[in-house]
Amino acid sequence: MPTDLLAERLRDTAAHLSPTARRVARFIQDNRALTLASSAMELAARIGTSDATVVRSVQALGFSGLPELKRALAAGLEPGTPAEALRQTLADAGEEAGRAVDLAIDTQREAVEALAAPEARAAIRDAVAVLHPARRILVFGMGPSGPLARYAALLLGRAGRSARVLDASGIALADQLLDLGPGDALVVLAYGQPYREVTALFAEARRLALPVVLVTDSLDRSLARQAEVVLPVRRGRARRVALHGATLVALEALLLGLAALDGTRALDTLDHLNALRAGLAGTRRDVG
Repeated sequence: MPTDLLAERLRDTAAHLSPTARRVARFIQDNRALTLASSAMELAARIGTSDATVVRSVQALGFSGLPELKRALAAGLEPGTPAEALRQTLADAGEEAGRAVDLAIDTQREAVEALAAPEARAAIRDAVAVLHPARRILVFGMGPSGPLARYAALLLGRAGRSARVLDASGIALADQLLDLGPGDALVVLAYGQPYREVTALFAEARRLALPVVLVTDSLDRSLARQAEVVLPVRRGRARRVALHGATLVALEALLLGLAALDGTRALDTLDHLNALRAGLAGTRRDVG
């Protein structure tokens, strides 16, 4: 099981860090994927400090510099199996259902609180700006992220946006990628090591120069660098069972932001939806 070296260093040095260094360390702890994809200058802009301060803060944690910190972060993101994650989560909870419920709620609260941080809010606003000009938005998600991707596409459609889901696995994904083209934008829900579908999707997006908004808390930094915006969304505590509440919150915030930029279209679409529903309700009564 990979060691969470950053968490260990933060715990050991927290009492000796300056307030600024502590703020930098907390940002890195809460935004690991973003840190992996960012330079010291980019991190400084996000945190509201200087790149020299970022480097000094990283060194205060016991790392030689940002490259060593990134290597530690990447090593800590090596995935375990779902069974291992559940086993560790249940070990934390013991055999008490109430304690397990508390653990789930507390974990979700921590993840949503991280989204409320100024840096995460700024990333969501940046994602809205990237997606707004698109003629069509495609949402990628597989496994447990698949239903979330479908829900996001549904909400996009209700806001008057052309949207489609990319959720096929293996070579079946190729059919879903066939009609990608200029004017498209991608929202990609992807965690852990880059699997073949994610790698293929990023390659096609790069070939077509399509903007990508990546929703993750752990993905290979070489892919994360290819996204216009990285939304750092936690799925729970490290090496514990994945929880998706914060992902849902981030997606709904993103979609509401898009609706706000074109409120007339969103309202017209919902009025049309209500008219269609009324017609269908009338049809059911007639048939019944």
